[in-house]
Amino acid sequence: EVQLVESGGDLVQAGGSLRLSCAASGFTFDDYSIGWFRQAPGKEREGVSCISAVDKNTYYADSVRGRFTISSDNATNTVYLQMNSLKPEDTAVYYCAAGWRWAGLLLGEYDYWGQGTQVTVSS
Repeated sequence: EVQLVESGGDLVQAGGSLRLSCAASGFTFDDYSIGWFRQAPGKEREGVSCISAVDKNTYYADSVRGRFTISSDNATNTVYLQMNSLKPEDTAVYYCAAGWRWAGLLLGEYDYWGQGTQVTVSS
């Protein structure tokens, strides 16, 4: 059974930092790109960052580039999203997802999704 379990969401003040974790199981980790997405109230889910299974490159949305860093630990099948200099507009439920081989920042490229973790940034 494929499982993606996010953790690390919290309430933090603007300018603060959080590290989200995505623990993956039930599939061959190296064969899947892992992405982070977020959905704010009343808005569509959007891609935040991903790490490619094909070339191991990392990709970021313009809104988070320079503040967020994605990384993976293949020994534990865990992907992290380090979020620094958080802003109130980063408030959202954050989801991780797995897509076969190549996947970027588009929702349709992903096959499996976690349940999400809430990040709230106060001003």
